[in-house]
Amino acid sequence: MTSTPTGPVPHAGLLPTAMEFLAEHPVVDGHNDLPWALREQVRYDLSRRDIAEDQSAHLHTDIARLRAGGVGAQFWSVYVRSDLGGDEAVSATLEQIDCVDQLLARHPADLARAESADAMEKARGEGRIASLKGAEGGHSINNSLATLRALYALGVRYMTLTHNDNIAWADSATDTERLGGLSAFGREVVREMNRTGMLVDLSHVSAGTMRDALATSEAPVIFSHSSSRAVCDHPRNIPDDVLAQLPANGGVAMATFVPKFILPAAVEWTLRADENLRSHGHHHLDTGEEAMALHRAFEAAHPRPVATASTVADHLDHMREVAGVDHIGIGGDYDGTAFTPAGLEDVAGYPNLIAELLSRNWSTADLAKLTWGNAVRVLRDAEAVSRDLSARRGPSNATLEQLDG
Repeated sequence: MTSTPTGPVPHAGLLPTAMEFLAEHPVVDGHNDLPWALREQVRYDLSRRDIAEDQSAHLHTDIARLRAGGVGAQFWSVYVRSDLGGDEAVSATLEQIDCVDQLLARHPADLARAESADAMEKARGEGRIASLKGAEGGHSINNSLATLRALYALGVRYMTLTHNDNIAWADSATDTERLGGLSAFGREVVREMNRTGMLVDLSHVSAGTMRDALATSEAPVIFSHSSSRAVCDHPRNIPDDVLAQLPANGGVAMATFVPKFILPAAVEWTLRADENLRSHGHHHLDTGEEAMALHRAFEAAHPRPVATASTVADHLDHMREVAGVDHIGIGGDYDGTAFTPAGLEDVAGYPNLIAELLSRNWSTADLAKLTWGNAVRVLRDAEAVSRDLSARRGPSNATLEQLDG
């Protein structure tokens, strides 16, 4: 899967400086959907999508492009669609986890298993890409705190509380508000995540859920792939009052690159493109070959507004202003979106974003926090909270029925 560049790269003269910077301060990317793309395209037959080879015809991600992009750590999303429910969602999540484990086993010279901040630093020192797992949606635990703990034991280090649909205990950003945020069981999920050391991820959730989670969490939270609602008024983005709470919480908001979330002109176009897919019998998140052919035909007839690295930088400028430089990061959402910005077509594009930020006079110290320092720190802080809480309380066996009736 690749996007055609729309012209010369802005600030090309700053690219050598950007690449030199990334060699020292690589990117921790908060969200990449490669495992789901491998499920959809080849049902986990990794020999058919060997990421040691050029996969630009099919994917946003392969090892050479991760290296070219200066990626030093990646949270691989073990996402499953939210129309899967119950034990089916749990089983699919386990298959996604297994996919990541297979990738690590196939490519040990390049990808290093990382389940702690120390392991991230160790992988960086070895010149390997630290590989972590993030579950995307509370439906993945089927209302079971024991299942949550099992995912942690399998290496999952964050869980996004919802995906695109509400669940029994939390409201999603893109569904009709039902609870106004978190239920009592939802707050218990947050507390148990704090106790285990699993990061609470607030991308995809409603603003009410964001606020309830921040009021409940004893550990720093993250937004693994969300940008600024003030810059682009989309419910997937973060309101300023929530960004302003991150310094007290210690959390990190990782800006995403998805055009329909960052470029106002792209929002309405994407709604029509998604409806075109559904009218042909495809899920609107489908990035398979047939769906992408439909997208390309739609785009030929209806040219899409194109985001750029400058669009992403506008979000980061605003997020830095509101939350502070210690509380921002990057979460591209590659292989989880049909379209990407010009200059950020795939995982090789991060130097273009750094060059854009250098042109805006971001200091090396601030950039180092954005790319590496903040993400490692937030995981380390969550680990410290977990050690303290685990010494004071045992595992919760509360149920949805007990707490929510």
